[in-house]
Amino acid sequence: MKKQFFFSALLLAGLAFGGTALTSCSDDDDTTTKGPTTGQGETDAADLDYTAENAQSWRNYALQVAKLLQTDAQTLYTSWNSQYVLNGTTGPAYKETFKSHNSSDYATAWDCVKTIIDKCVEITDEVGNTKIGDPYNKYMAGQTTEALYAVESWYSFRSREDYSNNIKSIRNSYYNSMDNSTISANSLSKVVESIDPALNTRVIAAIDKAEADILAIPQPFRNNIGDPQVPVAQSSCLALGDILDIDLRRCLQTALNNGSLQDAQLDPVVNDYVDNVVLPTYKSLSEGSAALTQAVQAFYNNPTNDTFSDACEAWKVAREPWEKSEAFLFGPVDALGLDPNMDSWPLDQVAIVNILNSGNFDDLNWTDGESDDEIEAAQNVRGFHTLEFLLFKNGEPRTVPTE
Repeated sequence: MKKQFFFSALLLAGLAFGGTALTSCSDDDDTTTKGPTTGQGETDAADLDYTAENAQSWRNYALQVAKLLQTDAQTLYTSWNSQYVLNGTTGPAYKETFKSHNSSDYATAWDCVKTIIDKCVEITDEVGNTKIGDPYNKYMAGQTTEALYAVESWYSFRSREDYSNNIKSIRNSYYNSMDNSTISANSLSKVVESIDPALNTRVIAAIDKAEADILAIPQPFRNNIGDPQVPVAQSSCLALGDILDIDLRRCLQTALNNGSLQDAQLDPVVNDYVDNVVLPTYKSLSEGSAALTQAVQAFYNNPTNDTFSDACEAWKVAREPWEKSEAFLFGPVDALGLDPNMDSWPLDQVAIVNILNSGNFDDLNWTDGESDDEIEAAQNVRGFHTLEFLLFKNGEPRTVPTE
């Protein structure tokens, strides 16, 4: 998740809170916020829905976003698997750069492993302090509106699934396996087990606890921001980060320093990490995004409740590998701006309404050389969450208007 802050004019008011939880499941029905003017008076965010009047623009917007997602996902997979184009220069696939680790970025296998650990630590911090902690802290400070808007994926009620999949991305990276019951013989887990079995057990237990504690938050998270389970899940994520950042890193560095572990022994770990985790995840993302575009195209061609629902299901399928990739947000996904392209949050809902009204879908695109503000503005009206907003309402598929 590329964190953006665009609350603009859309601030929720009149939200009912009971105990420690948001009591209403209806985000749209509970808002009294104002959007931009349309020439016929102001647009209430509470009234912003798929209607006969905006249907063509709404479907067109959804299709444009889906196509951009598919392009970005394919670019990401191609950059790792086939060829990597950066700043107009075509180079070898990023998998070759990472596996060979004979460049200034990666001079040794240990450099690659440190990157793997660094990114796993980063996602524990993001899940613990940003995705979970930021809404919770705002809620506890009485900033209920801001707390709600800080909850990622609240249109689809998929927040807990997103966060738990982020933790699974750590497990996959540690196991060099996409199956949580299978650990590759060439994995960090097996290397650590050979050096310090107790530490390996602790790492696995910490991963399992973080995932379980996230899923123990009452569903949906956006209605239960102040639940006592929320800080428990946050603490588990941060504890996992500490184990990885301090204990795991020190274990491997010490073993390399005293000669009980050789850098060459990490080569198979790096290879399996690429072949067993990164490439399959990005391949699934590319395939899922292509299927999502097909589903949105079907909705565009034949707008029914069924095609709306099918597009939502395709969104969920495509979303899962993205969230399972967040422990390796380095390389092309970073250098090409693909993370914010695909996953900026929160959204600029005012700008989204403006695009729906104007039909100017050029606002979704950006090019090198534009200012940071211009690039961020484009990235914040596309991606998974914009499509989520267009497809979901109150955790369910939106519906077509009744004749």
